Amino acid sequence: MTKAIRVHTPGGPDSMLWEDVPTPEPGAGEALVRHAAVGLNYIDVYFRTGLYKAPSLPMGIGMEGAGTVLAIGAGVTEVAVGDRVAYAGGPIGAYATERALPAERLVKIPEGIDFNTAAAMMLQGMTAQYLLRRTYNVKPGDTIVAHAAAGGVGLIMCQWAKHLGATVIGVVSTPEKAALAKAHGAAHVVIGYDTLVAEVKRITGGAMVPVVYDSIGKDTFSSSLDCLAPLGLMCCYGAASGPVPPFDLSILGAKGSLYLTRPSLATYTAKRSDLVATANDLFAVVKSGAVKINVNQTFALKDAAKAHIALESRKTTGSTVLVP
Repeated sequence: MTKAIRVHTPGGPDSMLWEDVPTPEPGAGEALVRHAAVGLNYIDVYFRTGLYKAPSLPMGIGMEGAGTVLAIGAGVTEVAVGDRVAYAGGPIGAYATERALPAERLVKIPEGIDFNTAAAMMLQGMTAQYLLRRTYNVKPGDTIVAHAAAGGVGLIMCQWAKHLGATVIGVVSTPEKAALAKAHGAAHVVIGYDTLVAEVKRITGGAMVPVVYDSIGKDTFSSSLDCLAPLGLMCCYGAASGPVPPFDLSILGAKGSLYLTRPSLATYTAKRSDLVATANDLFAVVKSGAVKINVNQTFALKDAAKAHIALESRKTTGSTVLVP
């Protein structure tokens, strides 16, 4: 048997139950992975609460993990038994000691990167990669706004964007998080978003910014739009405060012919070639030392509810891993 967190009815952290489930047999194209570490991400909360609908109930939860391949099914060529592997982006069900999943979604972990680091960085790090390199290709001299700058994705983005030659205006919720974001590459930090537009105007001399990366959603949407220069890109990649309500599309025109996108890692890594290229780009900047992955919290996998409480109350910084 395998141990796994399962949700029978969407709800609060106490809806996650630690249960025995049959150890899966890898089918054709699948690999059985024994987890050494599982990543914690805000998307897990979305599935747990029902904001994102699961295919069926009861459901597993979790999008990211790292471990060792125990067995492979027919036709698998991407990995072999004994390989150290990691994955992110689904299918959901990572909160388990062992699981079978499509081998084409696994990437091999290079030497020099441990399991905790791999599990902590795959979803957040690959998200940072596509946001900075593909959704908007950050260039030397750019000034960008990044919300939740002391979070898992945020700390990676601060470092990576600085490495690319950009100036980062990080948005955080506390002075402690402001210090953390600055220590990881943010040139400027704004606490809260009530003064964000005024601060961006001051920092940029009124020019504003070409892109805002917003993972907060409802509470920050309007102020984020107002930080953009004409033809700027509003990138909404999360909704920690709730989904953005319907709005009049003409607002984008009135504020400077702005662009708006709601990207997802699943789309950007749907092709295996894109997945491997994204992961390899991430591995390269981590191994070079340009980006350091901060595993600032560790919980036992069976205590996933405690981890969710800490995450939702904004008491976590950097990355969090769950250890089976």
